[in-house]
Amino acid sequence: MPIGVWLVGARGSVATTAVVGAAAVRAGAAPPTGCVIEAAGFPGGFTPLGDLAFGGHDVVTTPLRKRAELLTQAGVLPPVLATLLAADLDAAQAEIRHGYVPGEESQADAARRLAGDIADFRDRHHLTRVVVVDVSSTEPPAEVPYGTLADLEEALASGRDVLPASSLYAYAAFTAGCGYVAFTPSAGPTPPALDELARRSGLPYAGRDGKTGETLVKSALAPMFAGRALRVRSWSGLNLLGGGDGATLADPAARESKSASKARAVPAIVGEDVEGLTHIDYVADLGEWKTAWDHVTFEGFLGVRMTMQFTWQGCDSALAAPLVLDLVRLVARAHETGHSGVLPELGYFFKDPLGGAGHDLPTQYARLVAFAKALSEGRP
Repeated sequence: MPIGVWLVGARGSVATTAVVGAAAVRAGAAPPTGCVIEAAGFPGGFTPLGDLAFGGHDVVTTPLRKRAELLTQAGVLPPVLATLLAADLDAAQAEIRHGYVPGEESQADAARRLAGDIADFRDRHHLTRVVVVDVSSTEPPAEVPYGTLADLEEALASGRDVLPASSLYAYAAFTAGCGYVAFTPSAGPTPPALDELARRSGLPYAGRDGKTGETLVKSALAPMFAGRALRVRSWSGLNLLGGGDGATLADPAARESKSASKARAVPAIVGEDVEGLTHIDYVADLGEWKTAWDHVTFEGFLGVRMTMQFTWQGCDSALAAPLVLDLVRLVARAHETGHSGVLPELGYFFKDPLGGAGHDLPTQYARLVAFAKALSEGRP
């Protein structure tokens, strides 16, 4: 049965790549490379990519065709796809609604409007479920001082603006009866009041901050050091990135959210604090591409000091989009089988996984496969 994908940041690079990618696979114009649940041997039975319908919210006005053209020029999309799949881009474009802008309306009014947009999308397309995915710009760290849903809703009813935008979208998603994916390091569904709403409504959610590059490598390599009883003394990283994400992270407040998310994996895996910082610099000339260089010092038998260095170069949109497509289908199936609240089993996809999912990549993958097998068999 078809399911809906409602993208917050629907005209951005990741969203556009996801729309084009799903359409390309459906048309037989591209294989599902990078989609974990499409890999040979992975438990099956999930919604085909061709049965996804796309819509979303955004505050920018760049049409999807234009965004696809820019991504083609940047080397992210093969030139033929933007033309071949123009109808799919137009269909998704027609389903994008105006997002939340602080000051334009009260948050209570905005939440009703946003939730109404999502419910209308679901009803008009006769969708069994809709999953909302936040792929918008990273926010600065934010605390929401409302521990219960009743307190939060009382504050909203009083006309106060009490939620960061990402959490307002999560509130609207849960109000509309939809599962949610926090693909950014923003607060999103993390306030306890929103967890209460999700559980009360029988809705699953997952997050946060999609693991697509340097942190993916860290969470694969750090278990090697831990398993071989080699002491990691320092781990320093330099990240250079362009594009909209890079421009957003040029703001020190937004960069703080991303840096904190990226820094958690190594200490959590090796079991102790590790010296070193992760730096993020915006380089406009890199466009949609990013480069990470890491320097690791470690200690072996008899205290012998050694080093390792690696460089990761990639396109974030091409790495992120297939994960978005995976997560939508996993969360939709989790909703169908009766899961509610946070899904730690999906921690494999995230830098800062919610629900105590840990950071060790092989362990995360094994947990994901077991969860997917249960979902594919219809077990809760």
